[in-house]
Amino acid sequence: MPERTVLVVLFDGVQSLDVTGPLEVFSGAGKAPSAAFGYRIRTASLDGGPVRTSSGLTLVPDGRLGDGGPPHTLIVPGGEGTRCPDPALIDWLRAHATGAERLVSVCTGALLLAEAGLLDGHRATTHWSVCDHLARTYPRVDVDPEPIFVRDGRLSTSAGVTAGIDLALALVEEDLGRTTALTIARHLVVFLRRPGNQAQFSVQLAAQTARREPLREVQQYITDHPDGDLGVEALAGRARLSPRQFARAFLAETGTTPGKYVDRVRLEHARRLLEDTGDGIEEISRACGYGTPEAMRRAFVKALGAAPAEYRRRFHAPVR
Repeated sequence: MPERTVLVVLFDGVQSLDVTGPLEVFSGAGKAPSAAFGYRIRTASLDGGPVRTSSGLTLVPDGRLGDGGPPHTLIVPGGEGTRCPDPALIDWLRAHATGAERLVSVCTGALLLAEAGLLDGHRATTHWSVCDHLARTYPRVDVDPEPIFVRDGRLSTSAGVTAGIDLALALVEEDLGRTTALTIARHLVVFLRRPGNQAQFSVQLAAQTARREPLREVQQYITDHPDGDLGVEALAGRARLSPRQFARAFLAETGTTPGKYVDRVRLEHARRLLEDTGDGIEEISRACGYGTPEAMRRAFVKALGAAPAEYRRRFHAPVR
């Protein structure tokens, strides 16, 4: 069977799941009955010696980074070891990473690619906690903190840990088709449904939690009642503030306006219903406060570039 090579870079302080998550995807995909070709997976460190992961696990690589020719897919994982990387590792990436047909980073592995200049002029993401650091330190990188993964030509970057599995599944689907990717997703007991533009956090986690209890109660009310009257005047009344005071305080304490917060909660709720239930589009539009299917369609197209029916077709959880 034809093979594509996958090389995973190992270093001290690497995050173990950043390594094993994508490897389980590629390894399983190559063995699937529907696969047209397999993957030859290799792990390597600078000197070929064992590395200790951030959790204390010791990984023994297959060899040195300098051994063998350029891989089809080069994966650079993240972990605590990206904070003060070995300059020799950065030099190796700068000299050799461009030889791979696909260059992939998982989590804070993006910091290593950025230090090597490989992200300059590209859109990229990384773990939410270091997105600001990546943007400040490497201003030539177009950092997008929202998605779980970003694909920009031959370059792919992903958010924290499990997002590496989502990205690997997307690459397998590109290589071997949806049937094979879905087979591996089922085997790993994960859903083949998270698109790259899925937010790293739910709305409730992405937005700051208000300091004042009345505003926190309003945030919870919005979550629990997406189909309710969530206009500024109604929400201000619940917070016992004037509409102007409420809008100003909500923005100051959550980092977003009431209207944008409501829009994101409704969109997230609608996405979950489309993914996880068989409810009709009209029923979901009412349950999420859109009122009509057309209003929900406009919201989906604006935010996701796909209508609700198309979103469901692509990401509905398979019935087992």
